[in-house]
Amino acid sequence: MNRNVRITLHPSYDVLAATTAARLITRLLDVQSERGEATVVLTGGSVGIATLKAVAESPARLAVDWAKVNFWFGDERFVPADSPDRNAGQAADALLDRVGVDPARVHVMAAADAVADVEAAAADYTAQLAAAARREWDDEDGSGDAPAVPRFDVLLLGLGPDAHIASLFPEMSGIRSRGVPVVGVTNSPKPPPTRVSLTLEAINTAQEIWIVAAGADKAAAVGLGLAGASPVQVPASGARGVNKTMWLIDQEAAAKFPEQLMRRDT
Repeated sequence: MNRNVRITLHPSYDVLAATTAARLITRLLDVQSERGEATVVLTGGSVGIATLKAVAESPARLAVDWAKVNFWFGDERFVPADSPDRNAGQAADALLDRVGVDPARVHVMAAADAVADVEAAAADYTAQLAAAARREWDDEDGSGDAPAVPRFDVLLLGLGPDAHIASLFPEMSGIRSRGVPVVGVTNSPKPPPTRVSLTLEAINTAQEIWIVAAGADKAAAVGLGLAGASPVQVPASGARGVNKTMWLIDQEAAAKFPEQLMRRDT
């Protein structure tokens, strides 16, 4: 197993969400103390949104300068802006509307009623990422070619029972995409069928990737993801942060992986 991969076991879903929230607050504080601002990529899903709610409910959230946190999304359902299925809306309700973020720093993927099609939504997000990357590059040294995406300090990922991450599904074109940071996804095996997603290349630019998974239905995916399977068949196995990759899982999700290889949080 790669040295920068860390596996942490939690006794329950609630402890997983609360502990991940505490980790995120601490990481944002550390990055802000170093660089003045921090950037996080959010995920949807039940445990992802539960984590954001736990952040909003933590007294420690007051230590973060939320006006200097940049927010991006790993994927989005291509549905109308007012749909309850939108990750952006769920994240706003759980955290973003509750802690005083700067709206200009919240970068959402275009909704189905805002652009012509999913490819236009992917192109729009690609442009947003490139613009932010250029601003960062100019701030740092003002020379050379900017990367396709800005610096991601923490990138959160959920995990599907089929080991998909973001909206990158096994054997589908999205997980095979190269040379682009964002793709449109059609015929998703999980409804809704049309989505927008960061590619694996973009995901793996993150300084730290945190894969958060809970429930017995995720156990097989956790086992396969940590066993080094091909990312085309097991997308989660391909997620590797520049500095660290963390698998944060509850007891049920850990059922098919050797417990002695995990660090236990209580």
